[in-house]
Amino acid sequence: MFPTKKSLLAAACASACFAASISAAHADSIIKIDGSSTVYPITEAVAEDFQKSVKGATKVTVGISGTGGGFKKFCRGETDISNASRPILKKEMDECGKLGIKYYELPVAFDALTVVVHPKSKITQLTVEQLRKMWEPAAQGKVSTWKQVDPAFADAPLKLFGAGSDSGTFDYFTEAVNGKAKASRGDYTASEDDNVLVQGVSRDVNALGYFGYAYYYENKSKLKAVAIVNAKGKPVLPSEQTVIDGSYNPLARPIFIYVNEKSLERPEVRQFVEFYMKNAAALTSEVKYVPLPAKAYQTNMTHLAKKKLGTVFGGEAEVGVTIDELLAREAKM
Repeated sequence: MFPTKKSLLAAACASACFAASISAAHADSIIKIDGSSTVYPITEAVAEDFQKSVKGATKVTVGISGTGGGFKKFCRGETDISNASRPILKKEMDECGKLGIKYYELPVAFDALTVVVHPKSKITQLTVEQLRKMWEPAAQGKVSTWKQVDPAFADAPLKLFGAGSDSGTFDYFTEAVNGKAKASRGDYTASEDDNVLVQGVSRDVNALGYFGYAYYYENKSKLKAVAIVNAKGKPVLPSEQTVIDGSYNPLARPIFIYVNEKSLERPEVRQFVEFYMKNAAALTSEVKYVPLPAKAYQTNMTHLAKKKLGTVFGGEAEVGVTIDELLAREAKM
């Protein structure tokens, strides 16, 4: 007996409805992440391995709108997780509060914010004071040559490349160098995409820029890291060891992910975050950031289990927090 036209239509409908239901199920299994371009390499590496581990059952999207841009989306409830290269600020806490969005703050690594120049540049070290002469608001339209920064430097044009104003790297760098977050000259090439900055510095012998260590390491064949003179007067290059021992200051900093409390109630989000904490150390090293001690990731898991929400920071920009200080704060939460 051959199937009737009516039975074929019914079967087609059933098949289409089943496919639609599968599609809808997969659509629900999307984890949305956005924020810091500094944290992006770690989260992207975790996302790739996680998606392989669940054989495509969950899709993870990772954007790079900058820490500030990421928090705007996060506090509007548009994302599940926000990558951040600085702690959440008071105004962002207030924005999240308006919509009742609560969150877990999970430190995932340390970064050595790296100042870079062209490989042929004669600059090998800089003081914070010299960086301030380049980057302070008063330098805009006035400090345009290296010699104006220091008479010992060449009388050559100073070309600056740095993070955009929505970037947590911008906030941290301006706080560390100029004494106030977001206080900076505006006449420089700015981008939330660190790859744009890498290309800019690598093509101009008179250029200087700054971004996360992973982007320097990935491009070290076409960039030169500058040693920063620390509080003890010693020029120190960024590295895992100098971050761990605290000698690379004031440009070493913790980096984070923030997880929406309600999103964590979804099994796939909790599974992803737990996968992140279990694999963060290895993947952090792989992308050339500094992993936290194992107990830090265990503390994060404990905070999730005990629903310890909020931040251990006061909503203000902070500079110079060491790994040991961070761990002490997290332990007291």
